[in-house]
Amino acid sequence: MYISTVVGTFTPQECAAIAQLSATNNRRDDVTGLLLFNSRRFLQVLEGPKDAVDRIFNRINADPRHRAVVKLREGPVATREFGEWAMAFDDPARPSADLKDKVAALLVQAGPSTRAHFIGSADMHRPAA
Repeated sequence: MYISTVVGTFTPQECAAIAQLSATNNRRDDVTGLLLFNSRRFLQVLEGPKDAVDRIFNRINADPRHRAVVKLREGPVATREFGEWAMAFDDPARPSADLKDKVAALLVQAGPSTRAHFIGSADMHRPAA
């Protein structure tokens, strides 16, 4: 699990393109997890084969669209918290009042720590109205 700060801005179309490409790549590499973009920060958990997760994290860490990448948690898990990969994002021009509810629905199998990180991130760092 990591958190990073976005460099620049992303449109909803750019978020959708990231989600589609990531889903394709993650299926190929047997990686599951959740990516949340709340218009300022990326929060992501990746789970799967260690080499694939490490490769993805290294690519993210080198991606110029991120800064201040901080690894929050790393280690093996007994069972995956996510059956597939998903992304939730907010439109910075029109912040969604229900982003927190959308994220909560994606966290049904997640443990308490993972839930707390994602729900907190969905609720915080919102653009000023």
